[in-house]
Amino acid sequence: MAEEEVKTTAPAEAPVVETEEKFAKAGKKSKKHVEEVKAEEARQARKAEAKAAEAAEKPKGEAPRVRPLIERRGKKYQAAYKQIDRTKAYSLEDALKLAVETNPAKFDATVEAHVRLGVDPRQADQNIRTTVVLPNGNGKTVKVAVFAPLDEAKKAKAAGADIAEDEEFLKQLDKGEINFDVLISTPAYMPKLGKYARLLGPKGLMPNPKAGTVTTDIEKAVKEAKAGKVEYRVDKQAIVHIGLGKTNFDQKALLENATVFFDSLKAQKPASLKGSYVKSVYITTSMGPSILVENIYN
Repeated sequence: MAEEEVKTTAPAEAPVVETEEKFAKAGKKSKKHVEEVKAEEARQARKAEAKAAEAAEKPKGEAPRVRPLIERRGKKYQAAYKQIDRTKAYSLEDALKLAVETNPAKFDATVEAHVRLGVDPRQADQNIRTTVVLPNGNGKTVKVAVFAPLDEAKKAKAAGADIAEDEEFLKQLDKGEINFDVLISTPAYMPKLGKYARLLGPKGLMPNPKAGTVTTDIEKAVKEAKAGKVEYRVDKQAIVHIGLGKTNFDQKALLENATVFFDSLKAQKPASLKGSYVKSVYITTSMGPSILVENIYN
């Protein structure tokens, strides 16, 4: 009997069933969110490819030239800048005169002094803060407010205060109304201003004994504020900034104001300071170039 051939057949492959991806109705697993993620990934990939292609095409060489700051200024500023000799330090008188001449603004700008000190503002005895009465004023019309008892408020009004009230003043502060430049108070009334420290403090309007705005002699404080009494203090970078007047002042008035300020600053030198007190002095106008001044304490 002939052997029968046994035919073996390979099992048929199971059909591939595509399972449909399930999505949530909302949230990170929703169809809309998944599509947005894929689209963003594709966008980032195209962006990376374009950046790589751009980097490959760019020829290697010198970095692009960055224009100096002076070239990015206006034409009037550049013209004023050219009038100043950067290789020398000017006398105070000459610096004030040149600052007025190089004022590029069409208005009467403030003539400013910026003095970098060798103090450490973090040290209590070197954190300079005081006031000075400029003999010719600073050119600004100062609006003075007084918070004091009614009898003191009447005296303040007679001395020239613009606002002098008692409890009515607090109602204005409750509304956030600030229509004054200087606030003077008596020591007894200071606790009532405590709740407004966040409103007045950031604007530099909180009365302070060092600034002479917390006093029992209200009349004197008002007259000094109106006459040109200004406060100056060292900032975190150990620099003092102050306005000495306006460009429409005559030179004599500007020089008198500057001399009084620098005499006051010299008197504030801390006894504990070692090394130089004044490192640099610059005179400028609100929008003009700065002018280096020779050391006035030599």
